[in-house]
Amino acid sequence: MLSEKFYEVLKNEGVVSIVSWGEGEPHIVNTWNSFIVVTEDQRLLMPAWAFRRTEKNIDINQQVKIALGSKAVEGYNNYQGTGFIINGTGRFISEGEDYDMMKEKFSFLTRVLEVTVTSAKQML
Repeated sequence: MLSEKFYEVLKNEGVVSIVSWGEGEPHIVNTWNSFIVVTEDQRLLMPAWAFRRTEKNIDINQQVKIALGSKAVEGYNNYQGTGFIINGTGRFISEGEDYDMMKEKFSFLTRVLEVTVTSAKQML
C-alpha cells in the first residue's frame, strides 16, 4: 500500500500533521518525517511524549488522518515537492517489542502511536 515515493518522502525532513477527533473539534499534533518508523507490515510507529489529547480522542474514535510531505521529492508532472494523506486507525502502545525498539531510537517517548494504514494517497 505504501509506495516507493512515500518512502522517499520519509527520507527527507518535513513536518507531519496528525489529526484525531473524538467528541467535538478535530485536534492536530505535529511530528517530523524522521520520527516515523514503518514496520514490515507497513504500520506507522511514532514516538509520543505529549499527544495526550490525541490519545483521548483515539480512545473514543480510532480513526486518524496524517498529512506529510517534502519539498525535496519530485511530485507529479515534475512538480517540486510532494506529499501524502494517510487514513488509518491508531492506538497507543506502552510495552512490547515495538515499544522497546522505538524507546531505543527515541529515548524521550512515553508511549508509541501506532497507525494501521487503510489508505495512502499521493498529493501534488
